[in-house]
Amino acid sequence: MNLILIGHSGCGKSTLIQRLEDEDLVYKKTQTVEYNGRCIDTPGEYLQNRAYYRALLMSAVDADIIGLTEDCLMSDVWLQPAFAGVFAKEVIGIVTKIDIAESREAIDEAVERLKMAGVSRVFEVSAMTGEGVDSLKKYLRRRNEDL
Repeated sequence: MNLILIGHSGCGKSTLIQRLEDEDLVYKKTQTVEYNGRCIDTPGEYLQNRAYYRALLMSAVDADIIGLTEDCLMSDVWLQPAFAGVFAKEVIGIVTKIDIAESREAIDEAVERLKMAGVSRVFEVSAMTGEGVDSLKKYLRRRNEDL
């Protein structure tokens, strides 16, 4: 099963993929769509520039689940309301960087942005500490068995 991660630049998509794939955590800037094991990593600029939405849609064809990511440190809104509706697949939400959140309210705001985007459920994770990642992995394994 493939998971594609979509989110703004710097929200932690690549680091989360490294954690999901049990790789060493090494910072890297994603320049183009990258296939990494069972995960598809997308550049944040693809979400931040509507001219690249087609690239996101085409990349999502290879995925079984769409993961919209929100960094709880940011208050900018990059995901439009009902954005998940453009995908004909399950869309989950992932709040990243919960280990360094300024407050519980910051996490809750990120969750609310994801819900407004139309995700079916939300996971709160820290790729750095691993908090919440096991829950996400377990869910993905269960979904893989269902496919």
